[in-house]
Amino acid sequence: MAGVAEGLDVRPLEAIDRGNYSELQLARMKADVPGPSVLKGPVTVVRGAEAPHGDDRIATAFPNLQGVRAVRLESSHANGSASRADHAIGASNGTQNGSPSRPLTVGVVLSGGQAPGGHSVIAGLFDQLATQHPGSCLLGFLNGPRGIINCDVREITASAVEPYRQQGGFNIIGSGRDKIESVEHLQAAADTAAKLGLDGLVVIGGDDSNTNAAVLAESFRAKGLKTCVVGVPKTIDGDLKTPEVPISFGFDTACKVYAEMCGNIMIDSASARKYYHFIRLMGRSASHIALEVALQTHPNAALISEEVAARSSTLAEVTNQLADMVAARAAAGKNYGVVLVPEGLIESIPQVGALIGELNELLAVGGNTTTESIAQRLSPASAEVFSMLGSGIHAQLLEERDPHGNVQVAHIQTEVLLLKLVAEELAGRASRGAYSGKFSGLGHYMGYEGRCAMPSNFDCAYTTALGKTAGALVGAGETALMATVGNLGAPASQWTAGGTPLTAMMCIERRKGKDKPVIRKALVDLDGPVFGALAANRAAWAIKDAYRSPGPIQFAGAESAHRANLTLALELGIPTVTLT
Repeated sequence: MAGVAEGLDVRPLEAIDRGNYSELQLARMKADVPGPSVLKGPVTVVRGAEAPHGDDRIATAFPNLQGVRAVRLESSHANGSASRADHAIGASNGTQNGSPSRPLTVGVVLSGGQAPGGHSVIAGLFDQLATQHPGSCLLGFLNGPRGIINCDVREITASAVEPYRQQGGFNIIGSGRDKIESVEHLQAAADTAAKLGLDGLVVIGGDDSNTNAAVLAESFRAKGLKTCVVGVPKTIDGDLKTPEVPISFGFDTACKVYAEMCGNIMIDSASARKYYHFIRLMGRSASHIALEVALQTHPNAALISEEVAARSSTLAEVTNQLADMVAARAAAGKNYGVVLVPEGLIESIPQVGALIGELNELLAVGGNTTTESIAQRLSPASAEVFSMLGSGIHAQLLEERDPHGNVQVAHIQTEVLLLKLVAEELAGRASRGAYSGKFSGLGHYMGYEGRCAMPSNFDCAYTTALGKTAGALVGAGETALMATVGNLGAPASQWTAGGTPLTAMMCIERRKGKDKPVIRKALVDLDGPVFGALAANRAAWAIKDAYRSPGPIQFAGAESAHRANLTLALELGIPTVTLT
């Protein structure tokens, strides 16, 4: 792509040296990626009904986004000419400004934590612009949203994007967790969009990042800018989904990586027969990762944050639940096992969640934040819980919040806390003659290992399709939409594409001491089929060694190479999700 960039003072992104690539990296870079037939040529945008917000405060916060509707993309060749309400993009005969195939200048930013498939989103976006809007320019903002604020940008050329196809990571342009919400930052973003003449901005991020995408879309419209904003659903946590967004990208790959590692530890546990391994897995608010990995590997116990919250379980009750399992296995002659713990578990225990809520409010106010001062300002109930946790957890709970106001649960060693509490409970039982087993625990945290893995075949196909969809929506001038790819139970060629309003995905939450509209997190449905599969098997898995080792991600040969995660299949009500 060229032409549009010639009038801009923007340097091209430097192409990386592939000399250090492994054989697998080189092979994946050249791999054929299946995708929806609808995205192989010009498309027609078909609009649906206006989506309700469900809370007047959301409409008040986004007055310029009223009337934004969900859309679906259909092949222009299949449907003939578009109606007045719909319009085709990518048609070969459009040449004037505003016509379908005119060259576009589009920005893209990676926001938040890494997830496998981010590079494929950018590659898909690049390909969509190159084929349907020849002469377009794709600009990458460096190191996340701060790149937009500072207009730190590079042109993504064909030679620059090529080595990143089907590769893990976000290193093509980097990512960041900065948030664009202050008046000064919103004006800086608008200045950048105007300076670069952006027709569109594609925000690749999770729930908080896409909430910020809606804020940008509102700001740009209020300022009369032509720049439309389209989001892409990214998070390995799997908590960014709706009926229109069946899954966030990266979840499939990350779960497969963690399942391999947990399976290895389970085999080790059964071999050594002397350790309990408490494994903390990513998942700040939702336990989708822990649940999927449990279904893949069959641990002796898998704590689910949503169940703990629903039962209003105390820390002591969670401890006793695990101690009961350990005691039952000891009675069967087994002093070893594996327990999966979602990293957000600590927040889901109501008494600890209440404590964190009070801490958030106190930290938002400021003032003296020493442990002693904070403890004196807590309610009696929260002060009691705070005293139970120990100095190590105290320090982790009082760390600076992330840019979105969230406690940094990845820094809280919940698995270490639970090992300590279970050991103390078992020691107490032993002193009363109620337990005669041996308990030796090892804690593990699996997080960053899964964020930049080479994406699975499913994630490669899904993210490439999402990138192309985002490009098509920008080409149509659509704004404040999340790119969507659906019908995932069918072969990839039959997948559908479209967009759903970002504001329709929102609810009101308390952030930094204020009520704010944010995209709602999708939690584990305790009445759904995925949790039901765990509930049906966990009693047997607690005592039996039913350990399952899925092994590493497969890209060819094995049937599993083309199969997606169990969570998606169960939610779609089909045996398996496969690309072919």
